[in-house]
Amino acid sequence: MTVTYEDAKIFIDLVRWSTEMGLNEALTEIYADDFDATDGSIDSPAARTVLAFGETAGALVKHNVLAFELLSDLFWIEGMWAKVGARARFVREHQGEPRLYEHFEALAAMAAS
Repeated sequence: MTVTYEDAKIFIDLVRWSTEMGLNEALTEIYADDFDATDGSIDSPAARTVLAFGETAGALVKHNVLAFELLSDLFWIEGMWAKVGARARFVREHQGEPRLYEHFEALAAMAAS
């Protein structure tokens, strides 16, 4: 996909929203050495913030509203998912809803390939 000026406008709005929601602070917390990325049962506000951002960004990419290339140039999607994926899987199982965070997981798969 070729990145367009419209992608850039949407991307800037996404970056603004990430600032408003405290994504930078959440990323600082989940990337800290003492964050347990393996225990999905831990309900962390930082993990919830990262999951909300990733799911929204993933939906925008899925529906061709935002270019994945632009998103992945600024955000380490695969690293984010590695830190909060266990929480997403726990919530899916606990809620009985396999679609929870599916867009974020798809983004991470795209980044890994």
